[in-house]
Amino acid sequence: MSDYLLHCRKCGALLQPQESASGVHCPDALMKSEFPDRRFRLEGRRGIWRFNWLPVHAPREDTAAPVVYHAEGLGRRLGLRHLFVVFNGFRPEKGAEIETCTFKEFEAEVVLQNARELGKGGLVVASAGNTARAFAHLSIRTDFPVFIVVPRMCLHEMWFLKSKESVPTAVLQDGDYADAIDVAERIARISGIPFEGGVRNSAKRDGLGVVLMEAVSFLGRLPDAYFQAVGSGAGAVATWEMAERFLRDGRFGNRLPRLHLAQNLPFAPMFHAWRRGERNLKPEDLDPGLIEKISTRVLSSRYPAYSILGGVYDALTASGGNMYGITNGGMAEARTLFEETEGVDIVPASAIALAALKEAVAAEEVSPDELILLNITGGGERAIRRAGRAVPVAGDAISKNITDDEIEELLCTVLKKS
Repeated sequence: MSDYLLHCRKCGALLQPQESASGVHCPDALMKSEFPDRRFRLEGRRGIWRFNWLPVHAPREDTAAPVVYHAEGLGRRLGLRHLFVVFNGFRPEKGAEIETCTFKEFEAEVVLQNARELGKGGLVVASAGNTARAFAHLSIRTDFPVFIVVPRMCLHEMWFLKSKESVPTAVLQDGDYADAIDVAERIARISGIPFEGGVRNSAKRDGLGVVLMEAVSFLGRLPDAYFQAVGSGAGAVATWEMAERFLRDGRFGNRLPRLHLAQNLPFAPMFHAWRRGERNLKPEDLDPGLIEKISTRVLSSRYPAYSILGGVYDALTASGGNMYGITNGGMAEARTLFEETEGVDIVPASAIALAALKEAVAAEEVSPDELILLNITGGGERAIRRAGRAVPVAGDAISKNITDDEIEELLCTVLKKS
C-alpha cells in the first residue's frame, strides 16, 4: 500500500489522483499508477493488502487473495512440466476463500477503498456479471454505496451472494454490456455519483494486478508465459503494467511474460484485429448480434481497451504475445478437462483461457520447460450454490433509451428503497 501518482502513457504527465478523478488526461491514452517505491514488498497484513503496489493507505479489514499452485495433473495432460495455476475462486481446502468466486473481487476491493480515500461518496458501476457481484458484496460489507447497471441478456451468468441487505440495481432490458455502460455514465452525470470508470480507472487495473503480485510472491520470479481470457482487456493490461513494475525492481526477471489472451468466437473483436495485424477494430468486429452466440457473455465488451495507447494492442506488442479465438465447444471441453485433472469447477471464461493454452501447446507457441501461469479468473461456484448462498440478480427494469426524466424518477425510487 503506497502513495502514488497517475502517469499518462501519451504525454508523460504526472498527476495527483485528485487531479484526474475520471481517469482521463489524454483521451486516447490510459493513465497508470506510478508508485515511488520501486521495490516489491510484502507488508504485515493478510490477503491482498500485504502488497505495497496498491493505491490505498488504510484498508479497513483483511481480505482473501488468489491461490497459486503447481497444476501437476493438468500439466501432465498437456505435457507441461512447470504449469502453475493462479486460482481466483472458492475452494477452502486449497486456501481459496473468494466468496464471489472471481478475481473481480480484488478489483472491487481496491476500487472501493481508493474511492473512499479520495472522498467519493459512492459509485455507479456497469457490469456484464462478475464485477456486479463483487461490487454488490463489498458495498454491503464495507458500507460503501454503489448503484449497479447490468444487461438482462447476461443474467443467465449472474448471481449475487445471499444477504439481508440489497444493493440498488437496474436491469437493462434491451441492450448489451456496452449499452449498460452508456446508461451508467448517464446515471452518474444526472445523480452526481461518480462513474466507476471501467478500464480507465487505474485503481481497477491495480486491483486486477494482484494476480501477478501473488504469483511472483509464490514463484519468486516472473512467469515466461501468461494465459487469460479477456473482454474489456483490463486484466491483461493490469498484468502488463504490474510486470513492468517487477522489471524495474530488477529482482524477478529481465523479460516481460508473453501474454496469451483469448476471446470467445464468434464475438472476438480483439482476436480478429490482432490476427489482421491491426491496431484498430472494425465495425464488423463489434457486431452486437454476435454476442448472443457466445457462451461467455462476461467477455462481451464492445468497448475493449485494445486500440487506446497503453491498451491490449500495446501490451501484446511489448510482450511478444498472441491472441486466440475459442469456440463454445472448445470452452466446454476445457472446462471438463480442468475439473477432471484439478478437481474443481471453473467459470466459462477460465475455460476459454485453458482452451487457448491447449491451442498454444499444439502449435508449439510454448515449450514443455517454460514456466507458465494460467489465470483461472473464477471457479468454485458450485459449492456456493449448493450451500444456498447464490441468489438471482433482480432490479428495476429500464431501457437503453431511458430519458433523463426517467432516470431522475428511477433515482428517487431507488433512494427511497435504500
